[in-house]
Order: sequence, then structure tokens, then C-alpha cells
Amino acid sequence: MLNTQSQTVLITGATGAIGSALARHYAAAGAKLILQGRRQDQLDALATECRESGVQVETAMLDLTDRGELAVWIDSLLEQSVPDLVFANAGMNIDTGPDGSGESWQATEQLLELNVRATCYLAHRMAMAMRRKGRGQLVLISSLAAWFGLPVIPAYSASKAAVKAYGEGLRGWLHGSGVSVTVVMPGYVRSAMCDAMPGPKPFLWQPDRAAQHIAARVAKRRARVSFPFPLNWGCWWLAVLPAGLSHRVLRLLGYGG
Repeated sequence: MLNTQSQTVLITGATGAIGSALARHYAAAGAKLILQGRRQDQLDALATECRESGVQVETAMLDLTDRGELAVWIDSLLEQSVPDLVFANAGMNIDTGPDGSGESWQATEQLLELNVRATCYLAHRMAMAMRRKGRGQLVLISSLAAWFGLPVIPAYSASKAAVKAYGEGLRGWLHGSGVSVTVVMPGYVRSAMCDAMPGPKPFLWQPDRAAQHIAARVAKRRARVSFPFPLNWGCWWLAVLPAGLSHRVLRLLGYGG
């Protein structure tokens, strides 16, 4: 279990709903924080709030889809020290539109660059550094949408399936090295991104509840954290059932396709 006091926790996408809730949780636990985001005003406000808990906070305002900038940032982080706990949390979503006209390819490329390429690159660099050090924890934020591609968000579903598979593979590769990997598969968590997503949003959680749930299981080095029940159970069944039947179920539930 990670002793958060005097430990360094890196969170990408820290200005998002889950990211900011995680930052507040680990600040209260006494961890040093490194927070990345794309919105400077929100990042500064979050850092100020976390510092009120008496912890040290570093911020990085950068676009993770800028490959050169991302590489330079990670280089600078690892030159100083290897974080003890890393949340690869940054991500975006797009959908097929209110009229079902489909996702734009330009937006799809941007989503894949952030959700897949940037996430996997960060995880790769941190995994290699942690392995050399002989300890550390990586947490990759996937989604319940990784179990079965939802017709309203095909690109997002694909990206989170890639993150899930990559995290599972990393965990197996790192077994016995002192480094653990957790894949988190949230359902609906209240956020601007969630609110913008079309379709029903059953079993909606608030960000603070999600962060506490994630942190408690990350502390136990769980391989997978999926929630909430029974939505996670139902999404798992979508992957198990014949695909044609799963599509029929999704149509009945109002997800189109």
C-alpha cells in the first residue's frame, strides 16, 4: 500500500472532474502533487486549493497532444525524480452528433492522439523509469465503454479499449518488478464531458465519490477498478454476449446503432 505522506503523485488531466477530485484527495492525504492541465486558470485555482492542505504542488500547463512538448516535459520530470504514483487520466470525448451524422475524422484523430498515443507514451516512459527504480504505481483511466463499442461514441470506446489492453499488458510485463499497474474503468461520473455525451446516464456518480473509490483500490494495488455496480456488470455482459444481441440491447436502452 502506498504511504501517501512524502510521496509524489502525478495526475494528468487534473483540471477535469475526476482529476481534480483525485488531486484534492491526495492533497488531504499529504502527498506532493504534480498536476497537468490545459486550462491555466483552473490549474492555478486547483493548485491553490491543494496547497491549503499544506502540501507542495507543481503545475504543468501543456497540451499532451504536442508530442515534442510532452517528451520534453517527461524528460524534465524524470531528471528530477520518478513519481511514486502516476494517474494517466487526461482524455477527451466526441460523439456521432445529435442527428447521428457521425464523428469528424479530424476530431477522431485528435481524440486518438490524446486518449491513446499520449496516454501510452506517458505510461511507457514512467513504467521504464519505475522498473529501473524497482517500485512505483501506474494508474490508467479507461472506461466501461472499453467493454463494447457504443454506437454514439465509437472513437472514444475504441480509445478506452486500447488503454485497457495496454494497461493490462503492462501489468503482466511488470509483474515481480515492484511496479504495479491498475486499470480504472469508470461509468458515468458528473462532468462537462459526461453531460455532453448523448444517451442515458444511469448510476451517475459525483467526482469526489469516484476519486475516493479509485484511491482506496489503488492503495490495494488492484489490477482493475470498475464501477458502479450493476452498470459495470451489465457492460461486461455486452462483451460476453453475441455482438448482434448486444447491439439489440443497446438499441433498447436508447444508445442507438
